[in-house]
Amino acid sequence: MDIHEYQAKRILARYGVPVARGGVASLPEEAVAEAKEIGGDKWVVKAQVHSGARGKAGGVILCRTEEEVAAATRKLVGSRLVTIQTGPAGKPVGSVYVEAASTIDREVYLSFTYDRATQNVMVVASAAGGMDIEEVARTEPDRIKRVLVDPAVGLRPFHARAIALSLGLGKAQLGPAAHAIHACYRAFWEADATMIEINPLAITTEGKALALDAKISLDENALYRHGDLAELRDPTQEDPRETFASDKGLAYVGLDGTIGCIINGAGLAMATLDMIKLAGGEPANFLDIGGAASPERVATSFRAVLQDPKVEAILVNIFAGINRCDWIAEGVIKALNEVSVKVPLVVRLAGTNVDEGMAILSRAEHPIIIADSLADAATKAVAASRAMAPAE
Repeated sequence: MDIHEYQAKRILARYGVPVARGGVASLPEEAVAEAKEIGGDKWVVKAQVHSGARGKAGGVILCRTEEEVAAATRKLVGSRLVTIQTGPAGKPVGSVYVEAASTIDREVYLSFTYDRATQNVMVVASAAGGMDIEEVARTEPDRIKRVLVDPAVGLRPFHARAIALSLGLGKAQLGPAAHAIHACYRAFWEADATMIEINPLAITTEGKALALDAKISLDENALYRHGDLAELRDPTQEDPRETFASDKGLAYVGLDGTIGCIINGAGLAMATLDMIKLAGGEPANFLDIGGAASPERVATSFRAVLQDPKVEAILVNIFAGINRCDWIAEGVIKALNEVSVKVPLVVRLAGTNVDEGMAILSRAEHPIIIADSLADAATKAVAASRAMAPAE
C-alpha cells in the first residue's frame, strides 16, 4: 500500500529522521495558514499523489510570497498530475504539502527494499541524488551503491556510517547522514514497509540532513499489526478496478488489455497471460481466485473483471486440484444469472470433477466457448476479443 509524502514524513519523523516543517492543505486559505505557521520567506508547495517525478511534471512549486502559495494550491488541487510514472491518465491531486524551503549543499539518494534472491534488506544509495536519479541508474550504474543487511542482525550504526562515507560526504556531514540512514532503517523494519525511498536526502548548508521527499510502500499483509497505518490508504490514488477487487478479497492487478482473466493459482495465471500475449492478444488483468473458490467468489470475480470497460472477452482457466471444477462451473452460472455479461466467455476446465463441471456449463443459457487446453483457450479468447472490437 502506497501512502502520500506527508504521511511518509510523519512516520519517518516518528523514528527520528529529520524533515522540514510542513503541513497538508486542500484549500488556498489552508495552504497560506500553513505557510504562516511554518514561517520564513520561501515555501515549496507539492502535489500529493502516489507518484514520483512530480517536479518534472510541474507538481512541485517554489513560492516566495503567500499569494504565490495560494496560487500554486489553486493550480494543483483538483487537477490531474501526469508524470512518467502515472501513465497518460495521471493521478488526481486532492491536497498539497506546504513545506519550508531549504538551502541545499548536497543531494544524495537513499532507499530501502528487499532483495528476494538473498532474503536480505537492500540499502541503495547514490551521491547523485535528485530528479535525474533514473537517468544516472541507466547511464552510470557504478554510481549506485548497494548494501545487503542481514535482517537477523539489522543495520548497525557502523553500517550506516559506512554508507554515508561511500557517498563522499564531508567529515562534518557524516554524523547527520548516518543518523538519518539508521533511523530510516528502523522505520522500514518496524513499520513493515516494503520500500522506503528518500530522494533527495539533502545535506543543507548548515550541515543538517533532511528528507526533502519521502515515499513509503507498506506491506498490506502486515497492516493488521498497524491499525494507524491502515487508515492512511487513499482509494482516490488507486486503480478503481483494484480497489473493488481488494475490498472483495481478490488478488487482482489491472492491466491495459482487452481480455479479462479469471484463473486459479498465480503460476497458472502468469502462464495464461503469457499465452494470451503469444496468441496476439492483451490481457486486461491478473486475477487469482485462489485454490478453494466458492461459487460466490467466482461470481464476485466476474464483477471485478467487468469493472473494466475495455474488456471485450473473458477467459476462465481453471486447473482444479484443491478446487473442484463443478464449484467453478456453478460460480460461472451464478455470475451469468446475476451479472450482465455482454462479452464472449471462454472457459477451460481441467482436474477434479471436470466432467461434472462441463455438464453444468452445457446447461447454461448464455453461450460459452469451451476450450480443451491453455493454448486453445488463449487462441479462442483472442479471436473472440477481436470479433468484439469496434471497427477502426
